[in-house]
Amino acid sequence: MENTVKITAAEVNKLRKATGAGMMDCKKALVEAEGDFDKAIEVLRKKGQKVAAKRADRESSEGAAVAKINADNTKGVSIVLGCETDFVGKNENFLKLASDLGDIALNHSNKEGFLAADFGGMTVAEKLVEQTGVIGEKLDINAFEVLEAAYVGSYVHINKIAALVGLTAKVDNVEVLAKDLAMQIASMGATTLSYKDFDPAFVASETEARIAVIEKDNIELGRLGKTLKNVPQYISMSQITDDVLAKAEEAAKAELKAEGKPEQIWDRILPGKMDRFISDNTTLDKEQCLLDQNFIKDEKMTVAKYVDTYGDVAVTAFKRVALG
Repeated sequence: MENTVKITAAEVNKLRKATGAGMMDCKKALVEAEGDFDKAIEVLRKKGQKVAAKRADRESSEGAAVAKINADNTKGVSIVLGCETDFVGKNENFLKLASDLGDIALNHSNKEGFLAADFGGMTVAEKLVEQTGVIGEKLDINAFEVLEAAYVGSYVHINKIAALVGLTAKVDNVEVLAKDLAMQIASMGATTLSYKDFDPAFVASETEARIAVIEKDNIELGRLGKTLKNVPQYISMSQITDDVLAKAEEAAKAELKAEGKPEQIWDRILPGKMDRFISDNTTLDKEQCLLDQNFIKDEKMTVAKYVDTYGDVAVTAFKRVALG
């Protein structure tokens, strides 16, 4: 017998607002559920499960990065809601879903608890499955990071990168400091706070690899008659001991003597030469260590020096999430 249940526009609109599904999908679900609102939601959820199963092996490398901070700026969370295409990632409803998920995530300390949390009568994990059916693309939480400190700040770069930074104190203009640091983290991609955090074995391996690359490049540059690249002895301040600095200073003095520079002016020249030696031999630190990087708003100072301008405050930790 043909289904004769009449579905009103108001019922369709109510289901659409509750689920985000399209008008026709909502109408079909209500018809299948014979007008029962809760059953219609279950119909859409099952559709989502089928779509999710079919798209399980798809890449969800597009999407939106979100950062949320609590009212007293002592806790922050950053997540990435992943989808398959840039088109969906820019959709207003998708961005609202990402923001709503961020609000829920702020109340949890790990991804597992977050996925099990309530989202309008279903878990977050179930909501992702439901919205997979609505949107037609695989949705996933690709990143989840939490940070707690005396003060936590954040920065989000065009919904593609979200950064959190923790500070030891709420100093004057802390909002400016935190935002500047979070922008630095987002744009320069540091992986650790300081060179002091590096594992010596990692530094040794990285040094060997980088020198090998430069030496290979120099073979080609030499063949073309071009200027060869400088081959560094070291790549991190963690390798530069007092003995290394003493030898570098002696080498600089020998160079000045060979150039015929009067000894009485060496004190004015040596600091610059030593700064150059350190700069040339700490490339790993500048790439990966937040405090050792040049500050993006004033490259004449390091991030550590910039933080010092705010007085008695230090960076405790940072988190960075990004699409891809």
